[in-house]
Amino acid sequence: MSKKNFQVSRPHPWHGINIGAEAPKVVKAYIEIVANDQIKYEIDKESGFIMVDRPQKFSSLPPVLYGLIPQTYSAEKTAAFSKMATNGDGDPHDICVLSELPIHRADIIMDVRVIGGIRLIDSGEVDDKIIAVLNGDPFYKGVNDISQISAVIIDRMRHYFLSYKTIPGEPIKMQIESIYGAEEAYKVVQAGIEDYNNHFKK
Repeated sequence: MSKKNFQVSRPHPWHGINIGAEAPKVVKAYIEIVANDQIKYEIDKESGFIMVDRPQKFSSLPPVLYGLIPQTYSAEKTAAFSKMATNGDGDPHDICVLSELPIHRADIIMDVRVIGGIRLIDSGEVDDKIIAVLNGDPFYKGVNDISQISAVIIDRMRHYFLSYKTIPGEPIKMQIESIYGAEEAYKVVQAGIEDYNNHFKK
């Protein structure tokens, strides 16, 4: 590796990693938590390091790899796809990644192929969960749309996102507006790129 290609300092996972030349179909994903993590980790937006957000409060645990898409943002253009909310949640787009073989560590990046998404409404704000498969995974070769994935996997993700912040006896904050396929997911990712550019590159 030549000196000019060597990165001396670690890039910020949200702002410093390129989303990829094939976006919105194939994107970089930065993984914050792995399947069945009992602690909810996420990046500290200021430093870019992984931090403990909270313990998973109840028995609902993430069923898949979960992280963010670098250089995306949920704001006006992203929220425009929703019929139930007018604001994005002000975070990078979340992404759920399917891999046949278990991946047991987070704080990693990977190339993933976008196949669909879940439009989650969290306390009245749009909080899309893009769904993707690990690019190059032979088990998912030829899978290009959420319709090709077992409904059991989608139901597990739906259950997790509907319940992971729910506290017994308190009002339910989470609603699923829709589950959508690859073509709409590409548009949502592209909107997230445009929202990021509008808010961070002007």
